[in-house]
Amino acid sequence: MKKITSTFVLLFLFAFVNAQVGQAVLFTENGERFTLILNGLRQNEKPETNVKLTGLTAPQYKLKVLFDDPRIAETSFNLFVEPGLERTFSISKNSKGKYTMRFISESPIVNAQPTPPQTPTPPTPPTPNTQTYSQTQQNTATDNFNMNINVDGMGMSVNTSATGINMNVSTTGGAPVPPPPPPAVVYVPGYTGPIGCERPLFDNDFRDLKSTIASKTFEDTKLTIAKQVLRDHCLLTAQVKELTALFTFEETKLDFAKYAYDFTYDRGNYFKLNDVFTFESSIEELDRYIGSRR
Repeated sequence: MKKITSTFVLLFLFAFVNAQVGQAVLFTENGERFTLILNGLRQNEKPETNVKLTGLTAPQYKLKVLFDDPRIAETSFNLFVEPGLERTFSISKNSKGKYTMRFISESPIVNAQPTPPQTPTPPTPPTPNTQTYSQTQQNTATDNFNMNINVDGMGMSVNTSATGINMNVSTTGGAPVPPPPPPAVVYVPGYTGPIGCERPLFDNDFRDLKSTIASKTFEDTKLTIAKQVLRDHCLLTAQVKELTALFTFEETKLDFAKYAYDFTYDRGNYFKLNDVFTFESSIEELDRYIGSRR
């Protein structure tokens, strides 16, 4: 019975560690070979077109892309990590000839776990194991993971490089304690209103979009580009407001504001768009439109 319980504890340990780390895959859409520098450390020995990063424990990293082609200048990005998820990004050249990193998809990290050994059922019920669980922050600069486990008088110590957390683990009745859920991502601090879409556009991608729209001369062209991007992306209310302000005519502003509502993350903040309109009638018409979409 001790052997079975120890196996459950190890499975819990693996699940806990996996919940604390993230992974990322970066690739170039046109096959350019590159080398990744993550927080000053080289990640691949030779230039590749696809690089996978594992064991990412921090929420954000500084990323530098060094292209094998000397004619392409090195580019820097911010890499955002979510615990327990593998996120995929593409690196490609935009319409202005600048290389940008674009989020593609994400999926849970799946690791094969060892199969518990099969042992005969004991003739009498085992005495429930009494264990305690505590978690305290250690020196995160060393990135050391220390775990001490006591199961029915049997001690176990596990040390590995992970998140800098010291933890004592135990369960009652031999059942494994489920790992804590990954922290929720907060895109708008303090916001508790309705959510219109899954994830807003990253800052660097939004800057590229805004720059592209602003560079166009004709109002209709600006509106067409803005709507094209929104069909596959999500924006914050603040980002919608910035794009709406790029249009000159009141009618175009209202048209875009109506269209963007269905692709806005924090819909409860949409009233902040009122500042971009000149006429009260535009504000009233937008309000009636929002009411019809609820």
